[in-house]
Amino acid sequence: MTTRAYAATSPTTPLGPMSIARREPLPSDVEIDILFCGVCHSDLHFARNEWGMTNFPVVPGHEILGRVTRVGSDVTKFKVGDIAAVGCLVDSCRTCDHCLAHTEQFCKNGAVFSYNGPDKHSGGMTFGGYSERVVCDQAYTLKVPANLDPARAAPLLCAGITTYSPLRKWGAGKGKKVGIIGLGGLGHMGVKLAHAMGAHTVLFTTSEGKVADGKRLGADEVVISKDPAAMAKHASSFDMILDTVSADHDINAYLALLKLDGSMVIVGVPPSPQPLRAFSLISPRRNLAGSLIGGIAETQEMLDFCGKHNLACDIELIAMSQINEAYERMLKSDVKYRFVIDMATLKR
Repeated sequence: MTTRAYAATSPTTPLGPMSIARREPLPSDVEIDILFCGVCHSDLHFARNEWGMTNFPVVPGHEILGRVTRVGSDVTKFKVGDIAAVGCLVDSCRTCDHCLAHTEQFCKNGAVFSYNGPDKHSGGMTFGGYSERVVCDQAYTLKVPANLDPARAAPLLCAGITTYSPLRKWGAGKGKKVGIIGLGGLGHMGVKLAHAMGAHTVLFTTSEGKVADGKRLGADEVVISKDPAAMAKHASSFDMILDTVSADHDINAYLALLKLDGSMVIVGVPPSPQPLRAFSLISPRRNLAGSLIGGIAETQEMLDFCGKHNLACDIELIAMSQINEAYERMLKSDVKYRFVIDMATLKR
């Protein structure tokens, strides 16, 4: 079926209207009329081929929320009229040990992502949520708690799970001291989630202007990271630090804040390699790790957790026609804290 969308056709051209093809629903498929789609920094990276892996044309968007309009004959998870969501994953091999362990994002035979991934059903590449509808297998489609505002819930499909997964795996909770580096689209959800998990939550930011917002979002303390004395007060005291920053920064300064066997987990992607001093890890014994979104089961767990605690993203709602302006503002960190596209503006 023909579907209206917004696409980038080259690394240097603005996103603009384009018609794409979506498959007719297969027996296990759910067709969703997209209501809202979050704007992730990864969308910009792919639209401008900054990671050197984009297949053009590309339709970004992996924070997708909408209403079910059709279901295949084998679908039991959804019915027409339900609110449903699609995140970063739309398929995987389902047979490797990673898939069987519900970590489909690390599928050994290649996870299929919402856009710029090999479409196993239609051929070519997958197209994302900057479009009026999407068709996805029910196994990779998620339920959204009814109490969450749909527009604010959409970015949970990336910003939420990207921060929830490492916080859960590395044991953020009561009795733990957890640091969040950066207060952007990821960081603001990291603060909210760590606080809701019961951890003593400390935000690290370079901006004095974000102190009040950090505390409003749930930080017990806010540290200005460019102040050496403020950083020194927290030496060797953290159980875990979550690094959400995608700009170049000194990770050694934060590793020094971990206690024995503490862990720093990277989810941000700086543009260049970050220097690491061996002694930052050796004494006392510390860990440096990375994390990538979460599997489908964990993403559903995250949505349910957010529903229980009434957590969602702080957003600015935009029209589809404002996406190129939003990209430029995102580069300047001029958003609190996630742009979300009202997809009704594409359908008019």
